[in-house]
Amino acid sequence: MPLPNIFTQLQQLVASPSVSSHSDKWDMSNRAVIELLAGWLEELGFVTEILELPGTGGRKCNLIATLGTGPGGLVLAGHTDTVPYDDFQWQSDPFTLTEKDHRWFGLGATDMKGFFPIAIEAARAFVGTPLQQPLIILATADEESSMSGARALAELGRPKARYAVIGEPTGLVPIRMHKGIMMEKIHIEGLAGHSSNPSLGNSALESMHQVLSELMSYRQQLQQRYHNPGFTIPGPTLNLGCIHGGDNPNRICGHCELQFDLRAIPGMDNDELRQEIDARIHPIALSTGTTIRRETLFGGVPAFEEPANSALVQAAERLTGNGSESVAFATEAPFLQALGMETIVMGPGHIDQAHQPNEYIPLEQVKPAIETLKGLIKQFCL
Repeated sequence: MPLPNIFTQLQQLVASPSVSSHSDKWDMSNRAVIELLAGWLEELGFVTEILELPGTGGRKCNLIATLGTGPGGLVLAGHTDTVPYDDFQWQSDPFTLTEKDHRWFGLGATDMKGFFPIAIEAARAFVGTPLQQPLIILATADEESSMSGARALAELGRPKARYAVIGEPTGLVPIRMHKGIMMEKIHIEGLAGHSSNPSLGNSALESMHQVLSELMSYRQQLQQRYHNPGFTIPGPTLNLGCIHGGDNPNRICGHCELQFDLRAIPGMDNDELRQEIDARIHPIALSTGTTIRRETLFGGVPAFEEPANSALVQAAERLTGNGSESVAFATEAPFLQALGMETIVMGPGHIDQAHQPNEYIPLEQVKPAIETLKGLIKQFCL
């Protein structure tokens, strides 16, 4: 069966829903996308391996596809899932790839199903050419929700290679640094009672007021302690995202919950940050007599930094003509870097088109992306 062209590949990938979400209402399998990619890559002579994520019953899978052998090599990596969508806000069917104004519109077109046909087209140029080091195309699950696909690979210690490019939409600008992210929940249990007599209860909301003040003070101290001019916002950020508590104005608030995120810069450790937060809120529990629990909402992503003088960064800068930069959003890069690979984030499209209606990939970046990947394959696999 002949390999479809780039448009048809992306058309089929977009037409295969693969939303990942913390909500069971939205969460879907990515297996159909993985099987499409595996079939196309097998046509090119890649050895493919579908790895089911533990505890998912085969609904969630990673794919490792390898051309050639050797101890080093290059990984071209992407995630197969998308975020949920508001179909009523789309001007076209989100699952039908549509060409208009030199753009391809569709859910995941830029973030980041569009990277796979481009990587496959770049790889096709080397089919039949003896590779000195392997070329690996990696497809992961659940990047948009839990990063469980990348975590599973890190636990397996695979794939093994020397270099890795994650094709997130960066406008073909090599990204060598990004912030980490951790999402936390603080739950406070007080004692409800009639509001006419404060002694009848213990307000969780008043205790939360102290917690909020402590977190804002902690945020200020973190920004004084840590600074990296390579980022547009040079320090860590802590966002107080949502709060819920109480049930009626004439009842003492018996429970209150806060959710927040913290985005660390390189040199900061998420686990250490959690310990510092716990140490700050524990005295509040003691002084107020409320029960305060911190809970991690998902495993988090470490901050990421690849040295500016790494061979991969310099090759990407030379091939694209773009200097390396940083971004504030998190990716799978630290998980691949932890496997021993020089890693960058670089792909076609722009992040400001991701996670919103009428997502598209600009056609003007397709051919340059293919040529850039060809150049990397030539340098690191031949």
